[in-house]
Amino acid sequence: MSDIPWLTLGVALPALGALAVALVPRAAAGLAKRVALGVSLGTLALMVAMAANFSTAAAGELQFTEVHPWIPRFGINYAVGVDGIALLLILMSVVLVPLVVLAAWNECDDAEDGGKGYFGLILLLEAMMVGVFAATDVFLFYVFFEAMLIPVYFMIGRYGRGAERRKAAITFLLYSLAGGLLMLVAVIGVYVYGGTFLWSDLTGGALAQVDPAAARWLFLGFFIAFAIKAPMWPLHSWLPTAASSSRPGTAVLLVGVLDKVGTYGMLRYCLELFPGAATWFVWPAVALSLVSIIYGAVLAIGQSDMMRLIAFTSVSHFGFITLGIFAMTTQGQSGAALYMVNHGFATGALFLIVGFLIARQGSAAIADYQGVQKAAPVLAGTFLLAGLAGLALPGLAPFVSEFLVFVGTYAFNPVPAVVAAVGVVLAALYILWMYQRTMTGPLPERLSGLRDLNVREVGAIAPLAALIVVLGVYPQPLLDAAEPAVERTMLQLDAVDPAPAVDGSGPVAGGGKEPGE
Repeated sequence: MSDIPWLTLGVALPALGALAVALVPRAAAGLAKRVALGVSLGTLALMVAMAANFSTAAAGELQFTEVHPWIPRFGINYAVGVDGIALLLILMSVVLVPLVVLAAWNECDDAEDGGKGYFGLILLLEAMMVGVFAATDVFLFYVFFEAMLIPVYFMIGRYGRGAERRKAAITFLLYSLAGGLLMLVAVIGVYVYGGTFLWSDLTGGALAQVDPAAARWLFLGFFIAFAIKAPMWPLHSWLPTAASSSRPGTAVLLVGVLDKVGTYGMLRYCLELFPGAATWFVWPAVALSLVSIIYGAVLAIGQSDMMRLIAFTSVSHFGFITLGIFAMTTQGQSGAALYMVNHGFATGALFLIVGFLIARQGSAAIADYQGVQKAAPVLAGTFLLAGLAGLALPGLAPFVSEFLVFVGTYAFNPVPAVVAAVGVVLAALYILWMYQRTMTGPLPERLSGLRDLNVREVGAIAPLAALIVVLGVYPQPLLDAAEPAVERTMLQLDAVDPAPAVDGSGPVAGGGKEPGE
């Protein structure tokens, strides 16, 4: 089984599926949907089979590795492999894609081609997502990182919602290209100083002799690109417009998966390639994370559009993820890795449910809904579950992630943990207020005919609801996969967890190292 090129097949299958959808006649849009669903389920089955062969005892090491010369003259290889964190993110991606296809079954029927192209773009994007998390050659990672822009641009600009969808697509593209150009400069710099693009060689000592000043500039090149993708304040402004102008299915993949490439890149590339520069940048990163948490939450409270509200909540949630990453503690980084997965499921569920409402009423405005629970109790119940997961209610999946981030951050320094706690209070406000305004109260006459979820919609949302509950009660399998990779990162950073304070003096800041050492 170890000889099977799992990751290559995981990239190739959805890519070939996208080609098959493209070859379906325009008049047969229904067939294109069935092909897309079948291919996405096949990809899910393939990646689950791969995961079954993954050794959690060696989850901190790259497994299922493949290295093939691509452009030998410049040292560029097709190199893929996964550790525990990359595996979790790939599994999250391939779980979300078939659910998005199912939920979006009738989403683009009003498009000129009946939505055929939309489903082909979803499969193409899935291939890119598997590739970007699996790449272990920095240049290959950059190729996938940039290639993801193409399907997303058309999913927003051609198949999006509202008059501003093209503007939103261009804004998304410009922000991403700007970050990508900075990253390209840094990638070239990595090759100049390290003589290779292979991640294993670069982290194994190829960059050990880089001048500290040069390492900081290279770090910033990667960090800014990832901060745009994440998105992190103040580079977040493309996200709310892109999310509100997207079909809900697009928003699920955009916020649930693509934005995780940014935080994954910080953990995998910024910290492990440039440990000295990362330690030097700890406090600025922590400060930006705290601003993202509070700013995103405050802006979410004031939104009148549910799609924009969920987008701003994600700015806040990504602040928690980056805070955990740069706390430089095992608990913080394990929580951040777990948060990436759990946020994908919880936010994906919220976007899909809002999509079901839009399909019924044609509006994402909060003011257009009231008393929905009386007409559609199943829809309202799943909305409540997803909302409670979004505010990290104990017993639901995001709680464990957020708790670990708080524990790790408090061990780093109590002050950022206390400030971040304000975001938890604000989360309760924006989630419960949205639910109260849309789902409770008297049912207006105009909504009296509102349909509850049908079998297809229940089939799309039920797996996410189950994952939110199961992973909230039993998150250990995810932690077993993530923690060894986090320990490798901590070793690369030469950081140690602060010893528990037993004399009342408080924890030692900086994960055992003072920032800047």
